[in-house]
Amino acid sequence: MAVQSKEAVIPPWGLAVAGATGAVLANALVYPLDIVKTRLQVQVKRKPTDISSTTNDRHYASTSDAISQIIKDEGLSGLYSGMAGSLLGVASTNFAYFYWYSVVRTLYLSYQKVPRSPSTAIELSLGAVAGAVAQLFTIPIAVVTTRQQTQPKNDKKGLIDTGREVVNSEDGWTGLWRGMKASLVLVVNPAITYGAYQRLREVIFPGKMNLKPHEAFLLGAMSKALATIVTQPLIVAKVGLQSRPPPARQGKPFKSFVEVMRYIIDSEGALGLFKGIGPQILKGLLVQGLLMMTKERMELLFVLLFAYARRIRKEKLQQLADLAAKKAKPLADSVAEKAKGIAPRLG
Repeated sequence: MAVQSKEAVIPPWGLAVAGATGAVLANALVYPLDIVKTRLQVQVKRKPTDISSTTNDRHYASTSDAISQIIKDEGLSGLYSGMAGSLLGVASTNFAYFYWYSVVRTLYLSYQKVPRSPSTAIELSLGAVAGAVAQLFTIPIAVVTTRQQTQPKNDKKGLIDTGREVVNSEDGWTGLWRGMKASLVLVVNPAITYGAYQRLREVIFPGKMNLKPHEAFLLGAMSKALATIVTQPLIVAKVGLQSRPPPARQGKPFKSFVEVMRYIIDSEGALGLFKGIGPQILKGLLVQGLLMMTKERMELLFVLLFAYARRIRKEKLQQLADLAAKKAKPLADSVAEKAKGIAPRLG
């Protein structure tokens, strides 16, 4: 059965703009949860004899404790530290992801003899390819943002200065791509998310092109929760790679996400790989739900705009055709008159 996809109606850049817009709005609304989950994930469980921790000599016991202590130490603005860089990263990552996802999905559908919805495995593969391409271009912003979110209150730096710190203090320019391997592995997260979203959509709302806001929110939240639970250890390892090393390592950075995972297991046990999962899932539920809800509305707006543009273009072409025909009529009449005059003489 032929399937009409949005890729056939909206160009890749339109889908990318819709996705990036939804992501920025959603992440801006829940940004404090991003700060909290990052700080929970980079801290190492403190022993009774230890006096050091990751940020501002504080150790956060829970999400609510982290929020209260951040406000106490840094004021309300502390919950929005590094927000500009984070939203820039969110916009660029999601634009790149949705653009390439649309491109590879359209290419896949165009090569099918009988167009049909991709299988779950194909959806995951297409998402992974799009995610890998997006990560190559956007990971430096994620590295800088993670550093900003974990800076002590007396050592806060802007986006540019934090980037310089990364370049000068570690591996040169390659330091901006720290955690690249973990990021490439983590493309399974958006792959699972959007693969599950497409599959759930086809199962729960078969044949429905435009979802209602609450329907898109529900599907987005369900798919993101599944992806987060599966990939949380990798998320924790990636954050550990991109942040400042814990005090116990005396400034020695981690070299790989496997090293981060081993360090966490040795220090805190296997459950340490799931620290911060509460705010991570809550943030994921809200962000993905709001993202997909906004994206669906933006895509509908683009469908209407493109339909309107096509109608206007058709009307203009018709007007030009009518004008050309009108101008051509006197010439045709003149030619006809001359032909009538010449005909008797030829006869």
